[in-house]
Amino acid sequence: MEEVTTEATVAEEIVEKVEEAAEVEEVSELEALRQALEKAKAQAADYLDGWQRARAEFANYKKRNEQERQELFKLANTTLMSRLLPIFDDFERAFQTLPRSLLSFTWIDGVALIYRRLQAILEAEGLTLIETEGENFDPLLHEAVTYEENAEHQEGQVIGEVQKGYKLGDRVLRPALVRVAKGEPVSGGEPD
Repeated sequence: MEEVTTEATVAEEIVEKVEEAAEVEEVSELEALRQALEKAKAQAADYLDGWQRARAEFANYKKRNEQERQELFKLANTTLMSRLLPIFDDFERAFQTLPRSLLSFTWIDGVALIYRRLQAILEAEGLTLIETEGENFDPLLHEAVTYEENAEHQEGQVIGEVQKGYKLGDRVLRPALVRVAKGEPVSGGEPD
């Protein structure tokens, strides 16, 4: 009977060792799965980060490209406006010197209509006149042609306009050519 008990005990010990080995194998398999899951999560996070970075870079590229396109458009617009300004000036001079005897002709009205349409188009594109009369001289907006003594105006004040100046948006397209008042000469009196 002792043999049967010993065999039963040995059998029980073997079963316990097999169960322990199975548990150890399950634990190590579970740990391996957890490690694989962590690795997959880390890789997914890397992929997500890379995708988000690429998406942000593409959005920045699109913004930069749009900004460059707008700058190029402004530059082309500025060049065209600069070339049209002398024609605009010629129209103004022609109407200022037009004899009254020609005002009754209909073709003069047609030319005036062309001038007004050109003016409307330029204004619609953002062209604005630089104010000069009575303004203080601003070297960013005005170009002084002469400095004249003038008792009616303060020193540095614009007396008159020789040629109109224009801005396109915030950019000075052509500064106004102006006459500027200068201070009265200092008398040759003796110092105190």
